[in-house]
Amino acid sequence: MNFIEWIKQPWPWYVAGPLIGLTVPLFLLLGNKSFGISSSLRHVCAACLPAKIPFFSYDWKKEVWNLFFVAGVLLGGVAVALFLSAPAPVVVDERLATELQQYGITNFESLVPTDVFSWPQLFTARGIVMMIGGGFLVGFGTRYAGGCTSGHAIMGLSNLQWPSLVATISFMAGGFIMANLILPYILKL
Repeated sequence: MNFIEWIKQPWPWYVAGPLIGLTVPLFLLLGNKSFGISSSLRHVCAACLPAKIPFFSYDWKKEVWNLFFVAGVLLGGVAVALFLSAPAPVVVDERLATELQQYGITNFESLVPTDVFSWPQLFTARGIVMMIGGGFLVGFGTRYAGGCTSGHAIMGLSNLQWPSLVATISFMAGGFIMANLILPYILKL
């Protein structure tokens, strides 16, 4: 198997997890920077909004590295999707497929089921609740928690920060409640 074929295969958690975790000491060693994605939206707004909103009134140019990091994440995702996609179909556990079929989700050819996430589905009641409502809740939760899941779970926990432990536990509990108690009702819309 050549390198390209090897890199197209899914990586196990025990390889991918430590590689992600190594970004924390790398960022700290290379420039005393904190790992996180959600702060980049604030930097973009501070750069683009001419209004005198206090939250966006700071020297965002000192954090321009974060914008390059996020652009690299985006470009890396596009490059992988275009050049390193494995042609094999996504394997979904049969129990999950059976449960999702009860909600009208039958397309399991990609990681994102088009029965829920597509342009035509966006303008349905379910699409509005999931995309707009979900986007608002993610944004509100990120601001309320003082950071996103990557910032708290990767950076904060590795620095042994108590607020990050509380935030990560809350993110996980919210995710479990959403996936198991609330999402089934939304998918029936």
